[in-house]
Amino acid sequence: MDLTQAAQSGLSLGFHSSPIPLQLLDQKPETRIDNEENQTEDEQFSILGHQMCIKRPRDNGSQSSASSSTTNSSKRVAMDPGLESRRAMVRAWGNHPLSTADPEIYEIMEKEKQRQFKGIELIASENFVCRAVMEALGSHLTNKYSEGLPGSRYYTGNQNIDQIELICWSRALAAFGLDPDKWGVNVQPYSCTSANFAVYTGLLLPGDRIMGLDSPSGGHLSHGYYTPGGKKVSASSIFFESLPYKVNPQTGYIDYDKMEEKAMDFRPKILICGGSSYPREWDYARFRQVADKIGAVLMCDMAHISGLVAAKECVSPFDYCDIVTSTTHKSLRGPRGGIIFYRKGPRSRKQGMSSHDDGSSQYDFEEKINFAVHPSLQGGPHNNHIAALAIALKQVATPEYKAYMQQVRKNAQALASALLRRKCKLVTGGTDNHLVLWDLTTWGLAGNIFLSLHNLKI
Repeated sequence: MDLTQAAQSGLSLGFHSSPIPLQLLDQKPETRIDNEENQTEDEQFSILGHQMCIKRPRDNGSQSSASSSTTNSSKRVAMDPGLESRRAMVRAWGNHPLSTADPEIYEIMEKEKQRQFKGIELIASENFVCRAVMEALGSHLTNKYSEGLPGSRYYTGNQNIDQIELICWSRALAAFGLDPDKWGVNVQPYSCTSANFAVYTGLLLPGDRIMGLDSPSGGHLSHGYYTPGGKKVSASSIFFESLPYKVNPQTGYIDYDKMEEKAMDFRPKILICGGSSYPREWDYARFRQVADKIGAVLMCDMAHISGLVAAKECVSPFDYCDIVTSTTHKSLRGPRGGIIFYRKGPRSRKQGMSSHDDGSSQYDFEEKINFAVHPSLQGGPHNNHIAALAIALKQVATPEYKAYMQQVRKNAQALASALLRRKCKLVTGGTDNHLVLWDLTTWGLAGNIFLSLHNLKI
């Protein structure tokens, strides 16, 4: 780089410890001058471990220094307008509100806000977060890269991020009344689907078997799903072998006897309970019995009911399961993301003693699951999400949240009762949680078609 050109272009290194801004001196033929008045003082500093030196004329009141100062001042006058202009442009770019920076997106977002505010939202997987959660999501925490776990990051400058994530861990365990000596948690998954796949990746080999509730029966795609024609839809069914259990088509309840029969024949290494549209309680004790018989890890995906579990408004899977996953934005009322809870410490009974275990008396989920989340499946965690989740989990532990979840259940039961009085057919005939499943097959309609007609006001 030609330093003369750099100086003329207004290059500045940003050091302001002296009232005289540092300048790169013009290149001149090297001449030894013994006169102290014309000597220069050197300022040493380091960039990326390399020692650098900037020479600045010594200001001792001499004619030479005055002349040099006059020259430098004239150079600064010439450079300042362009430099200040660029600084002003950067400030303006960084400080514009959304309505000014991108009016098109702002207008669409305002329309969506009005749609949410004025409409009736009956989608069980959606919720409304509080202002504090939204503030954290839109904060400067999104600027920081933090690959790894607290105390073991790939990047420096994560001391504050570590504190936030550790607080989030503590609040997650407290929200569900878990002993930190017996349970661990990972709050970095981008979604519950990511969390579920991290569990499979950490504990299984490609081609190993999993078993969950069939998606058309109210399960979830991430529990392994393929079409009746054999097309594998989700990554969990592509990379692992899956066989679903189903509900009784007449009652809508899970057929536990057939589930056990299938599990005994299929021998999955992970048995999954939990679903996306099952309105009744889960018999976790029965699942535990089956898992122990076949030597499987018992995993619960409580994505929909996690808020009810935290508020003790439904049966807790933590008393029976080895691993529990959840979204953080449904009934938990937090930011969009996933979370994984796993047992640690001594095994209390035969839990999770699958055929590929080494027979250890200690749970070995922690290291495997954490490694699967990162670096196996994800990059840097979303620090803004983790902070927002910590805020939401603090609210979950309050009496106000419990009262909120109690009212959610009452509302769902009131809606179910009103529909039944109007001769509507509900799957299982009612609800134990926040879900109401209305059977529209007697009308010859699917749910998405009915909702589309409703939205069109036909």
